[in-house]
Amino acid sequence: MPENEQIKRLLSLIALNDDQGAYKELFMLLHPRLKQFAYSILKSNEEAEEIVSDVFVKIWEKRTQFSHIESPRLYFYTITKNLSLTRITKLKRQVNIAPEDWLVQLDSIYFDPEQLIITEEILRQIRQAVNDLPPRCRLIFKLIKDDGLKYKEVAELLHLSIKTVEAQMAIALRRIGKCMQLDIRRSHQVENQKKS
Repeated sequence: MPENEQIKRLLSLIALNDDQGAYKELFMLLHPRLKQFAYSILKSNEEAEEIVSDVFVKIWEKRTQFSHIESPRLYFYTITKNLSLTRITKLKRQVNIAPEDWLVQLDSIYFDPEQLIITEEILRQIRQAVNDLPPRCRLIFKLIKDDGLKYKEVAELLHLSIKTVEAQMAIALRRIGKCMQLDIRRSHQVENQKKS
């Protein structure tokens, strides 16, 4: 089941039945990503944890209103972003932090090493290529590839045009592809040297 559909199903169970099991499942599904997203804005684990806790409190308090949201994943990211920016304002920090200034941590990459059968060295270099992306590009890549948002949702969340999101993803994929291409060539050369 696609994740957005799974979230809709859980929200429906929560809204109609006050289902605490569904609420816990929704929490387990979204909490790590929302916390990481809040952290990228706030640059504080404690504040990010508080924000995500506030998001889930709001979900429970307004549970009857959430059963008809078309894109719930985008909705939760938007709530997290807005609460994070409000927190910054309350803490009298810099009010207008641009998305490219958000600190994005990539714990994983989109690729599944078991399926791609790639070496740990290539995986490390791919991670490095992702981490070397410009900040906005890295944020967009993470939201699309790690968090599963659609281009349109990312554009809406970051107040960008879809074309900008597409261009940033093209840059990210080109750089990662270039890293992989170099490694494939290097691996091929090493294999040929071994054969000689």
